[in-house]
Amino acid sequence: MIRHLLTVSCGTLVSRILGFIRDSLIAALLGAGPVADAFLVAFQFINVARRSLAEGSLNAALVPGYLRLRGTEGTTAAAAFAGRVLGSVSVVLIAIAAGLFALMPLVISLLAPGFIGSDTLHLAVDNARLMMPYFAFVGPVTVMMGVLNAEHRFLLTAFAPVLFNLTLIAALVVLLVWQHDPLFSATVIAATVGIAGLFQTLILIQRRPGRPGIATPVRVSFDPQIRGFYRKGIPGMIANACPQFLIVGGAIIASASPAAVSWLYFANRLIELPLGMVGVAMGAVLMPELTRAIQGNDHAALTHAESRAFELATALAVPATIALIVLNQPIVRILFEHGAFTAQDTQSTAQALALLAIGLPAHVLIKILSAAFFARDDTRTPLYATLAGIGTAVMTGLALHRVSGASGVAIGVSLGAWFCAVLLLWRGATTFGFSLDATARQRLPRILLCAIIMGATLLTSDIFVAPVMENAALIAQLTILGGLVAAGISLYGLLLDLFGVVSWGEAIVGLRERDPKD
Repeated sequence: MIRHLLTVSCGTLVSRILGFIRDSLIAALLGAGPVADAFLVAFQFINVARRSLAEGSLNAALVPGYLRLRGTEGTTAAAAFAGRVLGSVSVVLIAIAAGLFALMPLVISLLAPGFIGSDTLHLAVDNARLMMPYFAFVGPVTVMMGVLNAEHRFLLTAFAPVLFNLTLIAALVVLLVWQHDPLFSATVIAATVGIAGLFQTLILIQRRPGRPGIATPVRVSFDPQIRGFYRKGIPGMIANACPQFLIVGGAIIASASPAAVSWLYFANRLIELPLGMVGVAMGAVLMPELTRAIQGNDHAALTHAESRAFELATALAVPATIALIVLNQPIVRILFEHGAFTAQDTQSTAQALALLAIGLPAHVLIKILSAAFFARDDTRTPLYATLAGIGTAVMTGLALHRVSGASGVAIGVSLGAWFCAVLLLWRGATTFGFSLDATARQRLPRILLCAIIMGATLLTSDIFVAPVMENAALIAQLTILGGLVAAGISLYGLLLDLFGVVSWGEAIVGLRERDPKD
């Protein structure tokens, strides 16, 4: 399982790095003014749909049903079920896209009430409408990724999202070379989103020679089996997109303040790198593992999967949180302070980043706990917890926004994430006895200690190098920051080995053992 988690994490890492490049280019082209706010509200709307659907959320309904049919009625029945899901999901999403296209002014007014009465609203509506063709492709992407994950074919699903970012980056580079104005650039980027979705779909639906289709025949059906899929899938989709819905709630509040939407968006993009590496991997890999253990009534395998996932998530999320808090200023400055993105934008974005990072471990914990509920065919509990977290974030953000602006909204988002995580943990412990094995209980305190030592070392180093970085050229800043990050990762890895958390020699041997399905 760990090797599969790392496969998906590596693919997500590549995609997120390309996402940083994409957003750096967007920041350079659009800055953090009205045009950027309009584009980012529209893009965030599409991004939430993309993440909530395509990054493992419908696994909550698709994977258990697919595996159950494959085990009881055979591969052909399971493939036919996946084909009916693919056809019906595609039709439903196309219909939703058509409705949203017509109602887009109302949708944007709800997402960004601060835009009402300004030209920014019209810009956001135009951009969102240009992005709507993506909905025609997100259905096939969603279903094929879920089925491939159920079949333990993680490599293609891990790297398919890379095409989305590569397509947008190509368009952004052309715009930078031609030096178009921000308004025209935003229009072109918005139109490219649908093309990016098409490329992502094509790579997933292709068949390899000699390998039968795993979602065939494709049919549009709303029989009882498919209706049951929707009853479980829709709550799971909403629950799985908790981080995205929290930041959307924050953007709704922040839309009343100029540039605040942009600051929160770029700060949240940095949070999504570690969250994607851990959270998406958990949704893609942990879900099938838990489902097999539950259907086989294998309590030992269930506890082992939950414990190893919890360990890996903690080992990656906690040091990432500390690093983002300690190095928030140089990270934001190097990645985004170019072109129209100013030093003031860097300061405000860095403050929001440090506060959003506090909620990162909670977001990862939500991914693990939600997968535990999904594997038991319970999608309602994560849904209710997500709604409670969103309510907490909105109420806190509204109270603090008047005092602290975008930083207050960021505090609300982090508090909402922790409220949701604690609620899920309590429900898991009381309903099905979510627990960790003895090995995990021994390792977790050591992991936290290693992360704290690493953070203290990074903080001390940053104090000495910060004055040098502020006056250095971009290449020198990037080199120094890369050195700090590499040193922190190396120290953390050595500490994990020293404290007996992991033996890197044994881990490498384990990673070399290949699954015949890969």
